[in-house]
Amino acid sequence: MEENFKLTDQVELKESLTTKWQAPSNIALVKYWGKHGVQLPANPSISFTLDACRTITSVKASKGTHGFSISYDGVEKPEFAPKIKAYFERISSYCPWITSYHFEIDTHNTFPHSSGIASSASSMAALSACVMDFESELTGTSLDYHKMSFLSRLGSGSACRSLKGAAVLWGEHVDTDGSSNLYGIDKSDLLHPVFQDFQDTILLVDKGEKVVSSTVGHDLMNDHAYASARFEQAQSNLTILKKALKDGDLATFIKITESEALTLHAMMMTSHPYFILMKPNTLSIIEEIWAFRKEMQIPVCFTLDAGANVHMLYPSEHKTAVDGLINNKLTKYCQNSHYICDQIGTGAKKC
Repeated sequence: MEENFKLTDQVELKESLTTKWQAPSNIALVKYWGKHGVQLPANPSISFTLDACRTITSVKASKGTHGFSISYDGVEKPEFAPKIKAYFERISSYCPWITSYHFEIDTHNTFPHSSGIASSASSMAALSACVMDFESELTGTSLDYHKMSFLSRLGSGSACRSLKGAAVLWGEHVDTDGSSNLYGIDKSDLLHPVFQDFQDTILLVDKGEKVVSSTVGHDLMNDHAYASARFEQAQSNLTILKKALKDGDLATFIKITESEALTLHAMMMTSHPYFILMKPNTLSIIEEIWAFRKEMQIPVCFTLDAGANVHMLYPSEHKTAVDGLINNKLTKYCQNSHYICDQIGTGAKKC
């Protein structure tokens, strides 16, 4: 219950607090698309936590009139303010001490902002880690990662999957004990050794702003003709994928992961209004991956977020072969030949 996250520990306010955390992005395998209430998912999802693609956030809290400033690499970013303001308003009932402080927030991404890589996930996860670090200091209690995930969800839904664990499940799932719509749960124990060193090469087809924000995209599911069938499909696919992750079943992993990516985009193409988020080069990369997998018998697959960029997933033992595919066939489809090499990570860390 949400009431469980209300602060009951005594708080002794300090004149100032400082901290710095980094949190990674994540890539969903079973996609969360559609929400209700206050950032509650319409269906469960599971993701791999990334490592290199992360946000580093430093926060200084000074006792006084509540408010905040937000900058990116030291440059003020007023366009970020509405999201931060909404976040503080949402968490104030769970962390009432924040109303006694002014926050100076500076943040930095190691990857392009708003380009189909979940920058809101990593940024809100990092900020929530800072908030919970402060709360731990003020109450003299240990860090509560469930509450940290809960708070981050109130800033960005998928942020709750970026805090702890190599694989994180979020949303009530009929076949997962302890699953919750309120926060993500660490399911690293699911991962067969073949998945524990998985690579994620992100092919940057388009580094510009997304055509449609995730918030707008989620809202389009409210009256979608195929919404109920999609939500049932996600439940079923998650059950199948969990078993594949446990068994090291790469064939089933590929089947479900690629199907989920295409389903996400199919939902966008059949909504009202409708959007095509893939670019021609996105499709070219997908076809190259399929051809390579068939010819070389190497278990490489793709997934997509709500954008044009392609996440290519594969075991690390095939990195040399996949690097050859990237350099020989795929960079020509990337904007300025740019791509990011990433891998499975473990979550947020204090800097």
